[in-house]
Amino acid sequence: QVQLVESGGGLVQPGGSLRLSCAASGSITSVNGMGWYRQGPGKQRELVAHITSGGSTNYADSVKGRFTISRDNAKNTVYLQMNSLKPEDTAVYYCNAETVVAGRTFSMDYWGKGTLITVSS
Repeated sequence: QVQLVESGGGLVQPGGSLRLSCAASGSITSVNGMGWYRQGPGKQRELVAHITSGGSTNYADSVKGRFTISRDNAKNTVYLQMNSLKPEDTAVYYCNAETVVAGRTFSMDYWGKGTLITVSS
């Protein structure tokens, strides 16, 4: 019903930047919150950043001041601009969208398949 496709991952040196994108498509009535999560090697999945449909944001303490989340509501797309990347940012990054699909009145969580970011020299 809903597909989330992430793009923009890859290998980057410490101190570098990357921009992730995630587009939601399918039988979508509306998209509420959208967010980015990550799961590093041997770690649990954690919230990186979240943005509401109205543009309110929140970030994990570890990325505040370095990462910026934004969205284009017309395109059902969320972005994550990542600057000053550190080796500890290495993880698979997943997109999440709280989506109301056609025929329903409540939102459900949908996830992308993930994109790997490796920060290494």
